Amino acid sequence: MSENQTEFSGLKVMVIDDSKTIRRTAETLLKKAGCDVITADNGFEALPIISSQRPDILFIDIMMPRLDGYQTCALVKNNPKFSSTPIVMLSSKDGLFDRAKGRAVGAEQYLTKPFTREDLLGAIRTHLLNNTKDD
Repeated sequence: MSENQTEFSGLKVMVIDDSKTIRRTAETLLKKAGCDVITADNGFEALPIISSQRPDILFIDIMMPRLDGYQTCALVKNNPKFSSTPIVMLSSKDGLFDRAKGRAVGAEQYLTKPFTREDLLGAIRTHLLNNTKDD
């Protein structure tokens, strides 16, 4: 077992993306790092799962049917139970407008697809591991 696996073991990560390829890629990369991974293919499907599973961090695609990433992020952030859950927006566009809109709805970070293993793990390190408090 590599040190990376222990670094991320027990972290519950959710990936919400309507692309099966993106979900599978992220899930594989994150599981190899020791994360527990939950996936959903749109925001509408994700909300009850977030409520019951309480993931530590969310990766949310922007362009999705029914409930897009911005709406999903805003709904999660507006719920007091989840307002401090870090959210990383995923998009194939690397636009300033998208980044600004992501921040406006409460997202902590923005990753452009295709992302790398280091992009995902770096985001988790930034938002979860550096903020861990001693219980």
